[in-house]
Amino acid sequence: MDIALTVLRLLPWHDWVALGAFFGGWVGYALFARNLAHRQPSILASTNRIRRQWMLQTTFREVRVVDGVVIQNLSTSPSFFASTTILIIGGLLAVLGSNNAGELVREIPFAVRTSVLVLDMKIVLLLAIFVYAFFRFTWSMRQYTFGALLVASAPEAAQFACLEQHALSREQFADRAGRVVGMAAETFNDGLRAYYFAFAALSWLLSPLACVLATAGVIYILYQREFHSDVLAVLNS
Repeated sequence: MDIALTVLRLLPWHDWVALGAFFGGWVGYALFARNLAHRQPSILASTNRIRRQWMLQTTFREVRVVDGVVIQNLSTSPSFFASTTILIIGGLLAVLGSNNAGELVREIPFAVRTSVLVLDMKIVLLLAIFVYAFFRFTWSMRQYTFGALLVASAPEAAQFACLEQHALSREQFADRAGRVVGMAAETFNDGLRAYYFAFAALSWLLSPLACVLATAGVIYILYQREFHSDVLAVLNS
């Protein structure tokens, strides 16, 4: 009980409200988007359908160099973001160990004056977000590697027609390989979503109210892009 009270006293009540709204919004939207995707087309669901179709077409090709190049190009995005995230983490660690961080925040217009401890906690939150994003990006890179292995190990196009000799059919291969590549894309999307919510966490440096409003704004933007964007309409047309 004493430990809980000590933890609660670390932040003012309005900062705890901002933190609750931030994490509640992030986790709540992730669960909401996952459940809604079963009833309404989303960017991920639509592109996963195309990935499965891509893997099905791969079984008809004798030469699969193009497929390998495409997977390699897809893996460059999480690789780039993973490298960028490392630089951001290093910068945040430098800010956390600096004695001038409080002065920099005080120079921001409309920023609420806080103690050094509260400011450090805000930096730690940003640090935790980007560490999470780094792990998601690197896992996405590995999953793309697994997808490339599946494509490379696929039987020749003519062998898929001999179902009596090969238990693996084209549909089964497309389901498995498409799902692996789709999981890589979903993991990459988790990292990108962390970047979006990092902007909401950054607004906490201004005030708790700004953090709550920024969290709501990020959720609105993500919802519009994942479920009501123009590119989604084109993909489903």
